[in-house]
Amino acid sequence: MTIARSRLAAISALLLVATSVAPALGQDADGAQLFADNCAACHNDGGTGNPGLAPPLNRPAFWDALGDKAPDYLAGVLASGLTGKITVDGEMYVGLIMPAQTALSEQEAATVANWVLHEAGRDAPDEALPKVTPDLIAKTFAAPPAAHDLLAMRPKG
Repeated sequence: MTIARSRLAAISALLLVATSVAPALGQDADGAQLFADNCAACHNDGGTGNPGLAPPLNRPAFWDALGDKAPDYLAGVLASGLTGKITVDGEMYVGLIMPAQTALSEQEAATVANWVLHEAGRDAPDEALPKVTPDLIAKTFAAPPAAHDLLAMRPKG
């Protein structure tokens, strides 16, 4: 009985530790950390971009220009990825291949998208733009948009 009790205690302790680290694994992680863990390998720290590989995301003017369409655009890019040719700040990205980020949970995807939209490249969070919600992510992950539809949403210039 003593061995069984000690095993039970050990299993209970492991479960307690596992549930206490869930936020560190992304359940309630903040957007900056989720970005660092999932996006920075291509888009660099803070979303500054990687010339020739991945465009900068820390561009408040771009997100402001998208306005009310920004959440749909971000959800679409996370759901579908993005391929094709785009020009950002005068630099052309040809053969752009961003994979879909559907391994993220709906909450994680919404959190990282809101960080990009409301905080990356801004002196202070912008509360004027609409939020990306987990419900929007779920809807978009269920029916991802086509790449040409995402490219058509991008502001010209």
